[in-house]
Amino acid sequence: MFGAGVLLLFGFAANALRAAEATPALEIRADKVAGQFSPMLYGLMTEEINYSYDGGLYAELIINRTFKDNNQSPVWWHLVQDGGAAGSMSLDTNQPLNAALTTSLKLEVSQASGNQRVGVANEGYWGIPVKPNTRYRASFYARAGASFSGPLTVAITSTNNSTVFASAQVRQITGEWKKYEVTLTTGKVTPTKDANFAIWTSKPGTVWFSMVSLFPPTWNNRLNGNRVDIMQLLADMKPAFLRFPGGNYLEGGTFDTRFNWKITVGDISQRPGHMDDAWRYWSSDGMGLLEFLEWCEELRMQPVLAVYAAYSMRSGAATNKLDECVQDAVDEIEYVTGDTNTKWGAQRAKDGHRKPFNLEYVEIGNEDNLGSGGRTYDQRFTAFHDAIKARYPKLKLISTATSRFQALTRVPDVIDDHYYRAPQALAQTGFQYDNYDRSKPKIFVGEYASQTPAPNRQMTPCLGDALGDAAFLTSLERDSDVVIMSSYAPLFVNVNPGGMQWQTDLIGYDAMTSFGSPSYYVQKIFNLNHVDAILTDNGVNIPKYEYTPPVGRGGRGGATPPQPTQLPSLDFNATRDTKSGTIYLKVVNTSDTDQAVQVKISGVTSIASAGEMVAISGKGPLDTNTINDPTHIIPVTSKVSGLGTSFTRTFSKYSVTVLLIKGR
Repeated sequence: MFGAGVLLLFGFAANALRAAEATPALEIRADKVAGQFSPMLYGLMTEEINYSYDGGLYAELIINRTFKDNNQSPVWWHLVQDGGAAGSMSLDTNQPLNAALTTSLKLEVSQASGNQRVGVANEGYWGIPVKPNTRYRASFYARAGASFSGPLTVAITSTNNSTVFASAQVRQITGEWKKYEVTLTTGKVTPTKDANFAIWTSKPGTVWFSMVSLFPPTWNNRLNGNRVDIMQLLADMKPAFLRFPGGNYLEGGTFDTRFNWKITVGDISQRPGHMDDAWRYWSSDGMGLLEFLEWCEELRMQPVLAVYAAYSMRSGAATNKLDECVQDAVDEIEYVTGDTNTKWGAQRAKDGHRKPFNLEYVEIGNEDNLGSGGRTYDQRFTAFHDAIKARYPKLKLISTATSRFQALTRVPDVIDDHYYRAPQALAQTGFQYDNYDRSKPKIFVGEYASQTPAPNRQMTPCLGDALGDAAFLTSLERDSDVVIMSSYAPLFVNVNPGGMQWQTDLIGYDAMTSFGSPSYYVQKIFNLNHVDAILTDNGVNIPKYEYTPPVGRGGRGGATPPQPTQLPSLDFNATRDTKSGTIYLKVVNTSDTDQAVQVKISGVTSIASAGEMVAISGKGPLDTNTINDPTHIIPVTSKVSGLGTSFTRTFSKYSVTVLLIKGR
């Protein structure tokens, strides 16, 4: 896939690219349709990893808002004491807000008057983003001690508390738990993430806090909604579906730490949250089942609902709880699709969404080919299959035991394959579906990513990874009559130190800004530039190189590394709009040299000489985008000329190109 020098840079041994004896040629039969392109091919996969929701897409700015992240200390909060005032803060389980939120933060002010102040401040997820002329919604529950009635000042301040960017006052606090809400509006401030959220008083006394929240403007101004800039990146991709809520986050490490959807619905003050022990941090469950569905609705994506399949990563199969888990799944589907005269449909309406959601696909578990899960999956899949099909016969069920897994007693509608591999190996992997038995279940590539080997692997994909992804996707597009869905994973990463648990990740962000990786832009231009008919194509004199996979596993998905093999350095495919006649030709040049290619198109009356090109390229495979250089590698759109039924075009080294060719 890459030239020898580049391969060595990535830590692989390979033979140099073989010089083609003649100019490579791509032969496209525009009148011979090989299959119908799946309109669902490009979508999103998500889970709570790398601070994807809390500290990421979910717009909440307060970390540890319910004081449950650590049962020994109010982590991420600190005491504010100014001007000689004195006080203390501590966790308190004797003053619970409710049965879900059993821990509060107790602030005791022993000395304060005049301009003195004592309070608590939250540092946010690596900072509170302060932007000019912006309205923030702040809320908290509070309860006052006998000798205290307020007032409280609520503010966004600099980290040293010397500058107040925005503030408001709550005049009186009662002795009973009550929710207080204020609006904080900034003026002409310099944007910064070096800020805290703070609540303070200048009066002695005691006050307890629970469910402290701060939201910036959200996408579509939805309450408890999502971050605008990240949602815009996703909207620009026009994804067809969202697979949620995981991933390992779905199954958890144990039964008790699974994604238990029933405790993620309703008012956020009634959600206890849970330890995301798959990725070792607390999940607020602010992104609950309804929020996932609303995310789908806002971006016009089809939900692909993954249900917990009685298996967790460390505790294994919970077959003694199988009936309970199956019922939970059936109830969950009712919450999503049920009318208001059903129990869970009525609950959804009570939660604020009266209209049912459309649901076509339900996935049973996650990666159930791995570990001990594989030994019990047939039993578990059968139980879920029979119960769901009996109640919802039109739903399509996805098996999470891969296409290489042994046959199941119940035949799934779709099988989920996952691949995390070096760019060269991933490119090779796509070829396997060329000869897939079309009578078998359809394929969902629910997780995939090129991963440049250490030490060159980066937090978000580099150009070399994007080239591997693009080469892989040309194969999926060619076979999208059977590979009906695909989604890169993981989707998100908080780029701050401590924010990452997995490399590589499609979209990066900090508190202030976000960016798409080169692989993000590959996803985007591939999805925006395909049509309905897969054309028959052929490559002649395509240059190749010998690829030797690394020793060990070929990547998650369980495949044994193949023997040394010859791989093309040019990958391509073509689709055609049957209404307009426009041909979309995708070409991926993974080599370190520009490559002249002859394109021959048959089965058309004529080809317009002028067309359009969208291309991504760079100087080397390690080129990438970062939080400080977010547009280093981005698509460039340009007009092209000299097209026809036979023409030669040079494709730049390390490039992904889409040619739009108008034909009759």
